[in-house]
Amino acid sequence: MRETKLLTRSEFQVMSILWNLPGQKGFTSDILAAFNEPKPAYTTLATFLKILHNKGFVNYKKHGNKLLFTPKVAKDTYANTYLVPAKDAFFAGDTVAMIRYIIEHSELTPEEREAIRAAAQ
Repeated sequence: MRETKLLTRSEFQVMSILWNLPGQKGFTSDILAAFNEPKPAYTTLATFLKILHNKGFVNYKKHGNKLLFTPKVAKDTYANTYLVPAKDAFFAGDTVAMIRYIIEHSELTPEEREAIRAAAQ
């Protein structure tokens, strides 16, 4: 598997929105609408989408004079770019230790704690 490039904070924000849009696809206007305030300028977002395309993170198809963007890199694939090295660096590759750390250092609701217990069984 080829190495996945890292995203800047702004690029990651765009990808997070794209990953969470219905069908994981959207036009620039759809992505812009999903931003919290203050929203970037349309041209700024268009530049980020071009950068993401050049980095191999998004594909697009022309629909008239608009571009429909879809992720080329899955959210789970990109998550592994961070999680696996973090597990190795901070927890000597021990998944249980990493999960224990996350649980102990997170403010979990009773429902979240129950979901974790259920997932562990």
